Amino acid sequence: MAALTPPPLPSDDKRWKIVNGTMRKNGFARHALIETLHTVQSSFGYLDDESIRFVARSLRVPLSQAYGVVTFYHYFSLKPPGKHTMTVCTGTACYIKGTDKLVAEAEKRLGIAQGQTTKDGKISLMTARCVGACGRAPVVLTDGEVNGLVTGEQMLAELERWAVE
Repeated sequence: MAALTPPPLPSDDKRWKIVNGTMRKNGFARHALIETLHTVQSSFGYLDDESIRFVARSLRVPLSQAYGVVTFYHYFSLKPPGKHTMTVCTGTACYIKGTDKLVAEAEKRLGIAQGQTTKDGKISLMTARCVGACGRAPVVLTDGEVNGLVTGEQMLAELERWAVE
């Protein structure tokens, strides 16, 4: 039985070669679905319809299964992120220290709900179940940088700075 040829890359964008490398490393096996989707999101910032279809075809996984994985896991995003991302930890230690109030303040200031991006595309407001910095609670990640013992004033100041950039 001849090996199946994977579909051509969606474009000449070099990031697709990184994605293809992940699939090739795993022998284009179905079990590489989550790892490959993670590589796409790391490379492009989110998963669009074209990328999900490409991965499903390449790994010979039903499209419904690929979408099922993407929509099940909180990590995956179907929308492009904003220029800046604020992620508020909502793990137990952070929640006890008031991150529910931080999320509410950020939502009010930005006019969006957590998980959304401002209309101008500048700021995404996200939450995470735990970022593993419980001793520094409450924790907020600003563009991936961990900040501990964050106050509402500090968080709002950062949002203001981003909004005027």
